[in-house]
Amino acid sequence: MSRADLLVSLVKAGSQGDQQLLRTTVEAMAAEERAKHHHQLADRLVQNLGSAKSSPRSVEVVRSFDGGHGGLLYEVDPRRTLDSLLLNETVLTACRELVEEQHRKDLLRSYGVEPRHRVLLSGAPGNGKTSLAEALAAELMVPLFVVRYEAVIGSFLGETSGRLKRLFDFVRTHQCVLFFDEFDTLGKERGDTHETGEIKRVVSSLLLQIDALPSHVVVVTATNHAELLDRAVWRRFQLRLALPEPTVAQKEEWFVRLQKRLDAPLGITPKTLASKLKASSFSDLEQFCEDIQRRYVLALPAANLKRIIVERLKQWQTRFTIDQ
Repeated sequence: MSRADLLVSLVKAGSQGDQQLLRTTVEAMAAEERAKHHHQLADRLVQNLGSAKSSPRSVEVVRSFDGGHGGLLYEVDPRRTLDSLLLNETVLTACRELVEEQHRKDLLRSYGVEPRHRVLLSGAPGNGKTSLAEALAAELMVPLFVVRYEAVIGSFLGETSGRLKRLFDFVRTHQCVLFFDEFDTLGKERGDTHETGEIKRVVSSLLLQIDALPSHVVVVTATNHAELLDRAVWRRFQLRLALPEPTVAQKEEWFVRLQKRLDAPLGITPKTLASKLKASSFSDLEQFCEDIQRRYVLALPAANLKRIIVERLKQWQTRFTIDQ
């Protein structure tokens, strides 16, 4: 909402005694102030939500988060951008549209429309799901908060749902990207006969919390096993993007970028390299190029880049033979 709309909502909530509207409005105002780096004011807004029971819990999450011990989240400094990733055109266009909607949310809201803010990423490990969440945070210029499952999942009845509520109470007062990696850990199919009633309650609680998130919180979830997700999970996400393995053309582009970064000829054409390297993921590509870069730097000033690449290729061919 615009500042004027927030003030009107605040007055309306106060005059009507609408606690839910009051909470939603104050959370939006706190998120706006945090985006302006007015953290003390944002904290005061959250702490003074009156008799609302979740205020102390929100403060507790912030404290444990800032201390770095036992927190439900940890913050990642986003350094990747959409341009730094090799995404197919469909995924790139969808992500750029989401970023534009978030940046121009006031215009959308003036027409009664909210920006999209729920994203589900699926695909094999190592193909950029975490990197894409980081890039979205960088493009939106907001913090990236990553969920710590070891802190969220409890062993006692109702404990996990309670912690999830604390987590969502915290993020609602921040403009941020909230990232759930390996989302199938929490979002499993409720019809699975092997799952307990507690897991089913957790999934229900999680879906309700996601539904209640304001649009200034961009929630990004990632899974390597889309088939395990509850069917109701899919409906919650406005963007459902599959991240496939790198194509030969994308591998070639990766080596073109490596050549520019090293500012030296590779001695082997990027096209030839792309066809020879048996890398099945972007993570493999990144490791291979970093390996080359390390050996190249250590061999300076007499480095023979072509020889280094040939040696690395031989090692990687052996590696993939062993893996198979």
